Amino acid sequence: MIHPTAIIDPSAKLAVNVKVGPWSYIGPDVEIGEDTQIESHVVIKGPTRIGKGNRFFQFASIGEECQDKKYRGEPTRLEIGDFNVFREGCTVHRGTVQDQSLTLIGSHNLLMAYVHVAHDCRVGDHVILANNAALAGHVKVQDYAILGGFTAVHQFCQIGAHVMCGAGTVVLKDIPAYVMASGNSATPHGINTEGLKRRGFSSETLAEIRRAYKVIYRQGLTLDEAIARLQLSAQAEPALNLLIDSLELSERGIIR
Repeated sequence: MIHPTAIIDPSAKLAVNVKVGPWSYIGPDVEIGEDTQIESHVVIKGPTRIGKGNRFFQFASIGEECQDKKYRGEPTRLEIGDFNVFREGCTVHRGTVQDQSLTLIGSHNLLMAYVHVAHDCRVGDHVILANNAALAGHVKVQDYAILGGFTAVHQFCQIGAHVMCGAGTVVLKDIPAYVMASGNSATPHGINTEGLKRRGFSSETLAEIRRAYKVIYRQGLTLDEAIARLQLSAQAEPALNLLIDSLELSERGIIR
């Protein structure tokens, strides 16, 4: 399972059935879970922990030092969950001590070719980052979000769960859960209805989410006023709590 031209540091820990292709490099303080496939010319540096069933395509660079000029070689970490796919040329950097020293990627994610995940980012589960999408430092992407190709996300921004960003979107503010966004800079364009249908949301729940969108964007309310109204509606529709959380946790302000 290990190609003879691969270079694996003696301190690296590889579980059963890990495949390492030709000319790949696995550095010290790297742990890789079972059934993970590493194709040719992949570089993985530590401290990095990788779960099971992941696949890394050629020329991916995983766990490298970050590009933050404040970084001084501290032993920060990268943690990756299970069953993720990292396509050609992906770059994922470790964290910084100015945050929690950790970059975190969940499970069942697809990072297409040349995606960049910078230091201290946190990516949830079932996320799709299309070709050349780029996350600056400290960005948070919640579950089931989809970022179209060449989407660029400013540092410290938060992308809510089930968000859909069109190709070439420039995200400078936080995007609430369920919202579709596009443009430079990003503006809201309704609810990600098709995505929610595919994930089993009922027509009744979709109707409540649409009403919530109008409360936020169509009624001229302050964010605090909108949250107060949504909290009342959430008593009957729990799916709104995800939207409320993304509003309350916003630090940069939401897209308008």
